[in-house]
Amino acid sequence: MNMKKCPTLPHLIVSFFFISTFLFSLTHAAGGKWELLLKSVGISAMHMQLLHNDRVVMFDRTNFGKSNLSLPDGVCRNNPNDTALKVDCTAHSAEYDVVSNKIRPLFVFTDTWCSSGSVNPSGSLVQTGGFNDGERRVRVFDPCPTCDWKEIEFGLVNRRWYATNHILPDGRQIIIGGRRQFNYEFYPKNEGTMNAHSLAFLLETSDGNAIENNLYPFVFLNVDGNLFIFANNRAILFDYVAAKIVKMYPTIPGGDPRSYPSTGSAVLLPLMSSKGQAVAAEVLVCGGAPKGSYVSAQGGTFVEALKTCARIKITDPNPQWLVEDMPLARVMGDMTLLPNGDVLIINGAGLGAAGWEIGRNPVLNPVVYKPDNAVGSRFEQQNPSTIPRMYHSTAVLLRDGRVLVGGSNPHNRYEFSNVLFPTELALEAFSPNYLDSQFASIRPSILSPRSQAKVGYGKKLAIQFSITGKIALNSVSVTMVSPSFTTHSFSMNHRLVVLASENVRALGNLQFEVQVTTPASGKLAPSGYYLVYVVHQQIPSAGIWVKIQ
Repeated sequence: MNMKKCPTLPHLIVSFFFISTFLFSLTHAAGGKWELLLKSVGISAMHMQLLHNDRVVMFDRTNFGKSNLSLPDGVCRNNPNDTALKVDCTAHSAEYDVVSNKIRPLFVFTDTWCSSGSVNPSGSLVQTGGFNDGERRVRVFDPCPTCDWKEIEFGLVNRRWYATNHILPDGRQIIIGGRRQFNYEFYPKNEGTMNAHSLAFLLETSDGNAIENNLYPFVFLNVDGNLFIFANNRAILFDYVAAKIVKMYPTIPGGDPRSYPSTGSAVLLPLMSSKGQAVAAEVLVCGGAPKGSYVSAQGGTFVEALKTCARIKITDPNPQWLVEDMPLARVMGDMTLLPNGDVLIINGAGLGAAGWEIGRNPVLNPVVYKPDNAVGSRFEQQNPSTIPRMYHSTAVLLRDGRVLVGGSNPHNRYEFSNVLFPTELALEAFSPNYLDSQFASIRPSILSPRSQAKVGYGKKLAIQFSITGKIALNSVSVTMVSPSFTTHSFSMNHRLVVLASENVRALGNLQFEVQVTTPASGKLAPSGYYLVYVVHQQIPSAGIWVKIQ
């Protein structure tokens, strides 16, 4: 990550040899650690979202049959429309408390299978669509110790199953696509947004109803306020206000599909802010399955997944894809932005495609991608998990810098025995190498502002922090990360902004202050809750919650 150079105090000078040697070791260090948090959360974490109370909402689908998590106080769900159980006294959603490492069952009434969502500016999770009686539902979860799901019947115009959501600068969310839905709509509704709007690009990128290869499109808010939409093997820049395509990007080299069920993953790479603005944006798309893999897998032949990542600067006048090779082929992987700007690629399979029973060869080793390294030295393979995370796995960043990993159920019901990859109820945490104790002396600790602080757009913000060891003043940055709604290998609404920073100054007693400029508008950072980190020599502090409004 490019750091703004700041004056170095004489008594804090670190020799060039020490800095170069130390930074080299950080750049090339690999590993990471795994921790089993809970052997069972009772459900399979098909969807996950971290909220600003440090609790993670997770859910699978109501028509899996009975889960291993009972609803409290004898409560049962009586739903004559359910396709598995009309009366079900078990939960299909849960809240995970990161601090206490405990689970609270939640009550969801209609089917949330393969749905989507965003967190609104007030911090509530707004989840949309699903299957069967859930396909036009909107569900809202407010972050409070006793809150539960609230459902809005017919909150959507069209059925949304395998759709993608993105929060917009004005606080609404746009819901794009879904199975045989070549259109989009907005939520909340008002007089001007009561209808769905056609998007021919979604029809053009479909490989037919039997294969599709364009579900859960990768959607990112560009720095100009337009939406980058990637489906199948190509992308557009879409002006949703004027309802027109403003740019068509070249087809990804090789032409292989990257969208469900040939499921790859994608992230918007860190945005570098200057005076609250960012002028450049890049997207990285990794993994997927070659053409024909989905059909072949259904016939019992499992083709090797794609080993390539493709990167494109979406703000360039003449953008082109740059293709790089990963250490491991991967389909159904998850990509998560880390606080220091690295990208974690985790979960998935080496053979097959997404869907029931058609993935093989679990990829147990995560990989870290370092965007600012030279081509050819950007990937670092990490230590493996012991738990296969196949279809319906998830991963989300936590405030402390760990990555929460859950899910995996490639079956139409809960299946715990006599299958190749049993339904997985365990919850793990992956700790990237930056959390290793050897870096404790250079790890920042934020002193102020306190968590849950509120800031405005385009404002100066002073952040005070401490470091117990020697500080390299030209290697301090501040990042701002939006937590993702993660399902089906895509982290919706996930973005990281490197805030424009000025001089780092010493306050005494191993305490320091850096002044940053917050994003100038919702085009760079839509209103809502973000995790803010101080990063020193690529080692991030624990985050604090900040609401920008």
